[in-house]
Amino acid sequence: MRTRRPTAAEATEYYFTYIGKVPDGNVLEHLEKQIVETRALLRPVDEKRAGFRYQADKWSVKQVVGHLADTERVFAYRALAFSRGDPQAIPGMDQELWMNQSRFDELLLSAILADLVAIRESTLTLFRGFSEEQWLRRGTASEVPFQAGAIAWIIAGHELHHRSVLEERYGIGE
Repeated sequence: MRTRRPTAAEATEYYFTYIGKVPDGNVLEHLEKQIVETRALLRPVDEKRAGFRYQADKWSVKQVVGHLADTERVFAYRALAFSRGDPQAIPGMDQELWMNQSRFDELLLSAILADLVAIRESTLTLFRGFSEEQWLRRGTASEVPFQAGAIAWIIAGHELHHRSVLEERYGIGE
């Protein structure tokens, strides 16, 4: 199951913008590899650069990395709840509200990045522990149905999306 890309019945259409960015293969191997790549991309960024916004109304580099951490936590919780058969619908996440209440710009980028890496390690442990049955269990979040295993692909694609933004719009890695 970890090598089979989710179908339209396993995640809503919106999330295929992320799922489609993930190469074929074992999604857990992709998650493990990409956090190494993201850490390598961000490690040389100094604190001045980490506060950069490519437009006044856009997030800073620190905020983008913090958003990755927040979002991965939320998606991992959704996968956990679905895998355990929790029938309760999980509310959505208002990323702008969350960002407005965050302290990412007050923190060191290295601390935010360390948090993201720790979250990824936890995410990998979570998904590796799923049985095939748990991988296939379904639930509802943000008023749309998901399959627990599809969330691994969404997390991977979400990181790839924001890494591209960091490279293309913020000039990180140049």
